[in-house]
Amino acid sequence: MQAIGFNGQEFIKFDKDLNTFQSHDLLIEVKAISINPIDSKVKQSVSKDSAPKILGYDGAGVVLSVGDQVSEFKVGDEVFYAGDITRDGSNSSQQLVDGRLVGIKPSSLSFAQAAALPLTSITAWESLFDRLKIRKQDKNKTLLLIGAAGGVGSMAIQFAKKIIGMNVIATASREVSKHWCSELGADIVLDHHDLANQFNQQNLDAPDFILCMGSPDEYLAQMTEVINPQGSICLLVNTANDLDINPLKAKSITLVWEMMFTRSMYQTKDMAQQGQLLNKVSKLVDNDKIKAMVTQSLSPINVENITKAHTLIEQGNMIGKLVLTN
Repeated sequence: MQAIGFNGQEFIKFDKDLNTFQSHDLLIEVKAISINPIDSKVKQSVSKDSAPKILGYDGAGVVLSVGDQVSEFKVGDEVFYAGDITRDGSNSSQQLVDGRLVGIKPSSLSFAQAAALPLTSITAWESLFDRLKIRKQDKNKTLLLIGAAGGVGSMAIQFAKKIIGMNVIATASREVSKHWCSELGADIVLDHHDLANQFNQQNLDAPDFILCMGSPDEYLAQMTEVINPQGSICLLVNTANDLDINPLKAKSITLVWEMMFTRSMYQTKDMAQQGQLLNKVSKLVDNDKIKAMVTQSLSPINVENITKAHTLIEQGNMIGKLVLTN
């Protein structure tokens, strides 16, 4: 197969044999991919002059072959998936993916639109419903989303509003990103900074749940101040320093982490939940409940455009999702 990999210095195109086909695998012809911040983080860990690392943790394509333990898919199925961070990614012409992590592509979307959904949808869904354990009975409670204009935040706003119907307060830094959050359904949009003052000045309900997509080092003190006693906080980003979490004790705050690759990395018994989750998202999209968040598109999938996409992501001001398609 043809692949685009990062060798520690630059992206290069090269030919590579497929790895061993496993019993739960699907062989997928890649039609479209999306670039995420995790791509950039993994890229930074690749040492110079190492074997090229095939990145890409969002993909959509067509099933070419199925493993003998796969019963949910057949050759020709159109699918979408986030894959497994321990295996080769989607920046290639073909990809082996564990079928338990794969969903049927929404029929109403193009491959490019579908490729924007998997990683952000899984991360947002698991954060809200698996980690924070938000339920239907939490409809009258408040969710604070810090850094809500990106891919995960865009999906979290929609899930919280369309599935639960709860009060959503989002944060964003620019007028265009604030407008984006409002358009998606956020009830209130605040600036990232001085959260406590904004809550006080606007007499806002204290959040019962917080999903922080920004740096915990920057926001932990603010979150601790504004959250309701006995509330819950979910973090996505690694800390730069050792955090003092003792201030959370007085309010009996629950602190949890979300890492959407946990199930695939550790081959957990419930890893098939990710494929089932994507099928739920597919139905929500086809029923016009949830929107795909494509805001930028590049074509074709080549070294030049993948390099450009990484540059855009690393600038840190993306709204929605960036996709590449052939």
